Amino acid sequence: MINILLEGYEIDAPWLYEELKKYIKPIHKVAVVAFSFRDSRVKSLADWNVLYSKENGRFYDGIVGGFTAYGIPEENVSFINYFTDTKESAKIKIENADILYFLGGLPDKMMERIKEFELQDALMKHNGIVMGYSAGAVIQLAEYHLSPDDDYPTFGYYEGLPYLNDFYLEVHYEETSIQKDSIEKVLKERQKPVYALSLMKGAILVDNGNIQLLGDVEEYKQS
Repeated sequence: MINILLEGYEIDAPWLYEELKKYIKPIHKVAVVAFSFRDSRVKSLADWNVLYSKENGRFYDGIVGGFTAYGIPEENVSFINYFTDTKESAKIKIENADILYFLGGLPDKMMERIKEFELQDALMKHNGIVMGYSAGAVIQLAEYHLSPDDDYPTFGYYEGLPYLNDFYLEVHYEETSIQKDSIEKVLKERQKPVYALSLMKGAILVDNGNIQLLGDVEEYKQS
């Protein structure tokens, strides 16, 4: 399995493209797991469409365009829609995909909705590429932490999908004291490395257990 943990959504950025094109191929089919939205922002299908629909979705072109840059045709990119998909149709999209793509937003909400749709088994049986940015990166960890910010006022550990279990991830890293304190807390309490992805500049590629750091990534280990 290939895991790609991204800091930002620009998957075709020059510093990423040459490496990722070794893995992302024009024949691939993509399932976009669009489950990480805020309840306060998305309360209906109309709200969801404002973000992700082909017709007027604010993020649609950026998401799909990232894959078309690798030669994947638009029709090969499908979105799992919380409001229109059923448990069965969502599962079929996952089973038919070569690439699973988890979006940024709220990872704990995304996990809640994955459980609501009973998709854990289908997601874990996937043996192709799993990728995502921000929330879509940390959710690939069996357990992840979130540093205090506007969405999460207190530090916490959360359950993710158990694809990876050997490290923790600090996203949107800007070397703030809050982030540094969180990293130290994780190192002390979990005794595993923490990779800090600089804001919009870092990524991690895990190829069947082999970890490759891309761009601006700091590795922290317990001293």
